[in-house]
Amino acid sequence: MVTATLHGDGKSMDVTEDHTVASLVPLMIATSLDAGQRPVLQYRESATGKLLGVLRLTRSASVTTEKATITLYYVTAGEHHCLGQPLRAWSTRLQNRVMLKNRAPHHFSPEPAAVQQLMIAYLCPRPTILVSVAAPGHQNIFPMDLIGPLERSGLFSLALRSTSISVPIMRETRKVALSSIPATMKAVVYKLAEQHKHPLADWNALPFPVRPSREFGITVPASALRIQELDIVHSQEVGSHTLFIGRIVSEENLAEGTQLHHTAGFHQAYRRRKGVPFAEV
Repeated sequence: MVTATLHGDGKSMDVTEDHTVASLVPLMIATSLDAGQRPVLQYRESATGKLLGVLRLTRSASVTTEKATITLYYVTAGEHHCLGQPLRAWSTRLQNRVMLKNRAPHHFSPEPAAVQQLMIAYLCPRPTILVSVAAPGHQNIFPMDLIGPLERSGLFSLALRSTSISVPIMRETRKVALSSIPATMKAVVYKLAEQHKHPLADWNALPFPVRPSREFGITVPASALRIQELDIVHSQEVGSHTLFIGRIVSEENLAEGTQLHHTAGFHQAYRRRKGVPFAEV
């Protein structure tokens, strides 16, 4: 429903399936395209071409794997056009005030401006998946949404906060299973966010049936809409997160259904005014 286009070096390139968030602090975007030093990323409504939002980028560095190069960009500014003025400015001010008021000292907390820019990146609805990890002495399953394909390179990326307990295991085993989850399981998925802090004690303690993935034999939800197994070919710290880059080695499409996604609140407000809101659960 939303297309993303990267404008830079005199070219315009569709990156709807070729850009992901690589870090939250600082906020960074990864893509398998090099669009020059200061490109602009635009999000437009697919049906009408209406400009919904813009992110202004500055090239940071490149990540080189065996067969591809991924370019990293800082997000330096952004604006959205889902709400008209003065409502847009008033909404931003209220959101910033809430974020600053609720900020915990000495804890991970992006600046309000970066959060607003991140929400622009969510104009392309982001799937929320469950990641399964397994190794001797460590098993875990947790939700992620800083994920996505880097289409032109044939790679897939996951950006996981570096303090997550399973980061060292993922770097060591270099194998994970990704489960696309029905939207109806939202409450269960959100509860599993606790697993970023500690490993899972017992697969059988999960509140849903499980089964092994096809190639790796990693435990996954039996109710998943799709299972993808990822062979990690590269990982490195990028700001606050560890960026994992891999290749999908197997894919099982198991069921039809509405997958759990996230989008920006102002995007939903825009769609609601048009009479075509996303279903909320």
